[in-house]
Amino acid sequence: MTRAGAVVALVTSSDERHPAEHIIDGNPETFWTTTGMFPQEFIISMSGLQKIGKIIIESSLIKSLRIETSTSKEPINFERCVERDLEHVEGQFQNEEIIMPGVQATHLRFVVLCGFDHFVSVRSVLVESAM
Repeated sequence: MTRAGAVVALVTSSDERHPAEHIIDGNPETFWTTTGMFPQEFIISMSGLQKIGKIIIESSLIKSLRIETSTSKEPINFERCVERDLEHVEGQFQNEEIIMPGVQATHLRFVVLCGFDHFVSVRSVLVESAM
């Protein structure tokens, strides 16, 4: 995703050992982690308006997640797009595929509403364009 010009534009918690840039770095060994308290959020800004087909998020311990979109030039004026409860299986990562037909966005805000523990992590977010 970083090759496509995307950046993590905002994050509400920061751990210098596990920074938000790890969400889109393509390395399966890295991740971003929250530092407690919910909700937590991060915004991914793309290089321009994209027609989104699906989002694949690999995470751990997220109980409830909301995704919002913005077509503004700046990461403002977000609209709720999807809200989903994720399943937790001990010792396994959560791999959630979210189909988003006809959705366009310049910015995506991911809001972790609550977790199965005090801390959650996001290993990767992959945004696939619609054809």
